[in-house]
Amino acid sequence: VEHKPETIAIADHVVDLGPGAGTAGGRVVYEGGLDGLKKSGTLTGKHLDDRASLKPSVRKAKGALKVRGAKTNNLRNVDVDIPLGVLVVVTGVAGSGKSSLIHGSVSGRDGVVTIDQSPIHGSRRSNPATYTDMLEPIRKAFAKANGVKPALFSPNSEGACPTCNGAGVTYLDLGMMSGVSTVCIECEGKRFQASVLGYTLGGKSNALNIAQVLDLPVDEALKFFSTGEAKLPPVHAVLQRLSDVGLGYVRLGQPLTTLSGGERQRLKLASHLGEDGGVYVLDEPTTGLHLADLQQLLGLLDRIVDAGKSVIVIEHHQSVMAHADWIIDLGPGAGHDGGKVVFEGTPAELVAKQHTLTGQHLADYVGATKAAKKGR
Repeated sequence: VEHKPETIAIADHVVDLGPGAGTAGGRVVYEGGLDGLKKSGTLTGKHLDDRASLKPSVRKAKGALKVRGAKTNNLRNVDVDIPLGVLVVVTGVAGSGKSSLIHGSVSGRDGVVTIDQSPIHGSRRSNPATYTDMLEPIRKAFAKANGVKPALFSPNSEGACPTCNGAGVTYLDLGMMSGVSTVCIECEGKRFQASVLGYTLGGKSNALNIAQVLDLPVDEALKFFSTGEAKLPPVHAVLQRLSDVGLGYVRLGQPLTTLSGGERQRLKLASHLGEDGGVYVLDEPTTGLHLADLQQLLGLLDRIVDAGKSVIVIEHHQSVMAHADWIIDLGPGAGHDGGKVVFEGTPAELVAKQHTLTGQHLADYVGATKAAKKGR
């Protein structure tokens, strides 16, 4: 199960699902070989040969975050100045010391917001609305519009269906065999008491009850919470971040247990981007991201930097490296063979020198190696 074009390229057989994500997906849109995929017209086929190019110009640093004598794990007394006010990519082969450098010497400092790869855990009752704290202002808006208590609009509180206790499903324990869940016959999976569903938000022409709101995909919820009685700027801001990280198809009330690892990682990213901090550390944000969403992620990173923040990304993906303002490459190898800074500079300088493994592969990715051979 993979998005990386290098892995898809060596496959004997490709099964492509779509055509979109969430409710817009769920079908096999192509099945066969690589050549057929490229001609299929699917999103994967269209973006399979996408290659990011080196930026014609890079931002100038506005200071530096100094690391001195870093010795975490395999690091060899590393000294490095990490530029601020720009997009910095820390890269190198697996085990070269990237995470040791950043998490050991940068994360934890004042003003640094770190979004690492630790998984987010949630029960069947946890969802994007609860995880990002959107549900609280939504509940208060419903309560104010209808003159009742906010607790009625939580499936985990007073408004919950008494039959399924707000779970939307009932569970049958079959002893030694796996249990069976069925949609609650009382609320029909809506999770709320029938009386609660009589309260709406959004005005006459756009009125929705709380179950309908939680069933909205993020992109539709963006429209709903942008105007009229339902206009909630704090909720809209969170929804915009969710859309920016490629989760526009995920429903507000969708259980976290149904999200993939990559989707959970991006949900975590969107949530932390709302925190106050001058430096954001992102650990492999391309994890689980489809080829078609890479440009959206790069645009998000640019907007964060352009808003006056500093972004440090630990990443292997060449498209992110090519888009960086500054690259710090660790190596030269992994484990005992790594732990040193083998390059510091712009992506163009890394490609031009090609004296590290990263430089050689980035040059191949952007076509610099082929262009150099043609020039000779």
